[in-house]
Amino acid sequence: MKSAAGRAAEISDTDRQSRRFLLLYALAVSGGAVAYIPFLTILLPLRAGVLAGNNALTVLSYAAFVGAITASGANIFFGWISDKSRTRRPWIAAGMLLSSALLAAMPMASNTASLLTLIMGWQLCLNMMLAPLAAWAGDTVPDDQKGMLGGLLAFAPAVGAMSGALVTVQGWFAADERLIFIAILVILMVSPAVLIARPLPVVQVSHAIALDGGRSAKSATRRMWLARLLVQIAEASLFAFLLLWFRGYDADFGENDVAAIFAAVLSLSVLCTLIVGRWSDRADRPIFPIGVCAGLAAAGLLVMAAAPGLPVAIAGYILFGVSGGIFLALHSSQTLRVLPPGPTRGRYLGLFNLTNTIPSLIMPWLTLALVPVFGFGALFALLACFAAAACILLLTISARANGG
Repeated sequence: MKSAAGRAAEISDTDRQSRRFLLLYALAVSGGAVAYIPFLTILLPLRAGVLAGNNALTVLSYAAFVGAITASGANIFFGWISDKSRTRRPWIAAGMLLSSALLAAMPMASNTASLLTLIMGWQLCLNMMLAPLAAWAGDTVPDDQKGMLGGLLAFAPAVGAMSGALVTVQGWFAADERLIFIAILVILMVSPAVLIARPLPVVQVSHAIALDGGRSAKSATRRMWLARLLVQIAEASLFAFLLLWFRGYDADFGENDVAAIFAAVLSLSVLCTLIVGRWSDRADRPIFPIGVCAGLAAAGLLVMAAAPGLPVAIAGYILFGVSGGIFLALHSSQTLRVLPPGPTRGRYLGLFNLTNTIPSLIMPWLTLALVPVFGFGALFALLACFAAAACILLLTISARANGG
C-alpha cells in the first residue's frame, strides 16, 4: 500500500502531465480518426455506388455538403455545452456510443435520402465525441508539453488510414461487417481514456500567448485560425484530386501507387512531427516550426505546379504532404496556447474546427474554376500562395510568442 505522503504527492499539483494520460489521450484521438477516415474515404463511396450507381458522385457531393454543415454546427454546440457542464467525459462517452451505433447502421440505408439522414445524425454524434475530446487536452496538458502532444496527435491520421486498409483486405470482412468492425475498434480505442485515464492536476495548464508590439491575444488567435484554413484548403484539394493529377503524367498510375505514396508521407510525418514537437517544447518556440512548415508546404506546391515529369511531381507532393502533416498536428496542439484562459475552450475549438469543414465547401468550386481552363499547375500555384500567406501570418506573430 502507498503511504500517506505518496498519496498526497499524487494529488498535489504538478508542472507536467503524466505520460500515461498523454498516451491514453492520443489513443482516443486516434480512435476518433478511425471513426471517420475509413468511412468517408472508402466505405461511403462504396455504399453510394451500391445505392446510386452512375449517380454516386452526386450522392457523395450531397453527403459532403450536409456532413460539413452538420459537423460545423455540432462541433461548436457540443464544445460549448461541455464548457457549460464543466465536464468532458460524459459527452465523449455518449458521442462514442451513439456515433458507433449509427456507423454500424449505415448498411440499413435503402435509398439516398435515408443515407443522407444517417450521415447527418452520425456527424452530430461524432462531434459530440470529438469536440469535448479536443477541449480536454486544453484542460489538462501544460504549454511546455504541447509540442509532445502534437507529435502524438500525428499518429491519428496514420492509424485512421491503416484501419481503412485493414477493413478492405480481400476476404477478411463482408461489406456490411466492415462498419461494425470499425465501430467496435473506435469503442476499444476511446474507452480507456474515458474510463481509466486520470490526468494529474497541473499548476498552470495554459495561458494566452503574451504578445509584443501592441498585438493582442485575439490577433494571434485570428492568425492561427486563418493560417490553418489556408493550409486546409490546399490539403482538401490535393486529397480529392491527387490520383487524377498523377495520371496526367502516367495513365497507368494506379490506386496502389497512390496508397504507397500516402503511406510514405504519413510515416515520415509522424516521425518528423515527434522530433519537431519535442524541439519546440525544449526551445520554447511553439509557433515558429508551424510557420516554417507552411512555407515548406508552399515550396512543395510550387514544385508540383512546375513539375516536368512524374518523379519531380511525386517529390513535390512528398515535400508538401510531410510539411502539411507536421503543420496540422502541431497546429492542433499549439492552438490551445492562444485560446482565452478559462472554461471556454470547447466553444473556441468548435470555431477552429470550421477550418476543417469550410475547405470541403470551397475546394470543389475552386478546382472547377481553374483546372478545366488552366490545368492543375494553376491550381497548385494558387494553393502555394495560400500556404505562403499562412507562413507569413504565423511567422509575424510576435517574437515572444515564438519564444524569442
